[in-house]
Amino acid sequence: MTETPTVLSPAAEEQVEGLPPGFGDGLAGKAAFAIAVAFSVFQIYIAAYGSLPSQVVRAMHVGFLLLLGFGLIANLRATGLAAKAAFWTLGVLGFATGLYNWVFYADLIRRSGFLTTPDLVVGTLLVVLVFEAARRLMGLPLAVIAFIFLAYCFVGNHLPPPFIHRGYDFAQLVDTFAFGTEGIYGTPVYVSAAYIFIFVVFAAFLERAGMIALFNDFALGLVGSWRGGPAQVCVLSSALMGTISGSGVANVVASGQFTIPLMKRFGFRSAFAGAVEATSSMGGQIMPPVMGAVAFIMAETLNIPYAEVVKAAIIPALLYFGACFWQVHLEAGKAGLHGMAKAELPNPWEAVRKHWPLVLPLAVLVYLLFAGYTPIFAGTMGLALTIVLILGTPLAALIGPLAFRVVFWLALGLAAASFMRFGVNVLSLVIAALVIACLAFKG
Repeated sequence: MTETPTVLSPAAEEQVEGLPPGFGDGLAGKAAFAIAVAFSVFQIYIAAYGSLPSQVVRAMHVGFLLLLGFGLIANLRATGLAAKAAFWTLGVLGFATGLYNWVFYADLIRRSGFLTTPDLVVGTLLVVLVFEAARRLMGLPLAVIAFIFLAYCFVGNHLPPPFIHRGYDFAQLVDTFAFGTEGIYGTPVYVSAAYIFIFVVFAAFLERAGMIALFNDFALGLVGSWRGGPAQVCVLSSALMGTISGSGVANVVASGQFTIPLMKRFGFRSAFAGAVEATSSMGGQIMPPVMGAVAFIMAETLNIPYAEVVKAAIIPALLYFGACFWQVHLEAGKAGLHGMAKAELPNPWEAVRKHWPLVLPLAVLVYLLFAGYTPIFAGTMGLALTIVLILGTPLAALIGPLAFRVVFWLALGLAAASFMRFGVNVLSLVIAALVIACLAFKG
C-alpha cells in the first residue's frame, strides 16, 4: 500500500514558512531568483572579504530581505497585476533604504542624532516596510506585539508609574530604529548577516550535494533493525541533519517526507509519528556544530566565542536525543512493534564509504571553530570546500585510472588548503578554475 507523504505539500509548507515553495513563474520568477543569487553573492563576498562597514552590511541585508520578501509575496500570493506591481514596488523601496544607508553612510555618521528630512522619510519608510513584511510573512501576532512596544515609545510619557518614561520625539525614535544599531539593525540582524546566512547556504549546498541521502541511509542501516526501528531512524537522522542545518523546520522538510510514512507503515500511530519527527527535528537547534540562530545571538550578546556555546551544547544535545530514543523504545515495546529486517536495510558503512567526501566540510568547520577561528571564517571556508567538492566530482569522473583520480584530489586538496597560508584569494582562484573547467568539459 502506498502512502502519501504529508510533509512537503505546498499547503503544509506555506503554513509553516509563510510562502509556497519556489520563486514563481515567468519573468517575475526569474527576477526573484536573480535577486536571491545576488543576495547570496553579496553575503558570501562580505563574509570572505568584509570590506564594508557593519552598518552598511546590516542595511543591505535588510534591504535584500525586503526586496526578496515582497517580490515573493507578489509572485506567489498576489492575484491581480496591480497587487503584484504594488508588492514589487514595496520591495524596491525597501531595497532603496539599504542603498540609502550605503551611499550616505559617511554623512549619516557625521550628522548622527540630527536627521534631515530625507533621513526621516527613509527611516519612517523602513519601519513601516519591516512591520508590513513581518505581518505578511510571519503573521499578525508578531506585528501586533512589536507595534505595542513601538506605541509605548510614543505614549509612555503619559502612563502612570512604573511605566512612565521621559518621552521621545519622532526624530529620536526614527534615528534609533532606522539608523542606529539598537533598532532594526540591532544584534539579531547583525547575527543574521554575519553568521546565519553563511551557515544556511553551507547547509543548502551540503544537502544538494547528497548529505541528506547519507544521513538517511546511515541512520536506516544503523538503527533500523532496533525495536521501533523507523522511529529510531527518524531520531538519528534528525540529529545528524541538525549538525548542518540548525533549524527545526529544515529538519522536518528534509527528513519528514521519508520518516513519517515509514513510521506509519510499520505500525506507529499517525499522531505519534508526527510527534517524533517534530520533537527530534526541533532538537537540531541545539545540535552542534551548526546550531539555531539563538546560539549565535547568545554568543554575540555574552561576548564569548561561538565555540564555547558549541561545547556547552554537546551534553544537552546528547541527553535530548537520548531521551527521544528511549521514549521511542518504550512506545514500540508498549505497542509490540519490532524493527525492520536487516536484509532490507542498507549498509551504513557502505553509505559512509560512498559519500565520505561530504563529511570533510563539516569536519573542517568543526576544526576551525575549535581552533579559535571566527564562525564567519569557519562557515565561509566550509562552504568553499563544499563548492570545491561539488565542482571537482564531475571532473574527477572524467579521469580514467584510479591513481590519477587520487592525484587530482590530492592536488585539489592542497590547493584549497593553501588558503590557510595565502588567504581566501587562493581559494577563490581554485573555485574559479573549477567552474571554468566544468564549463569547458561539461558544457
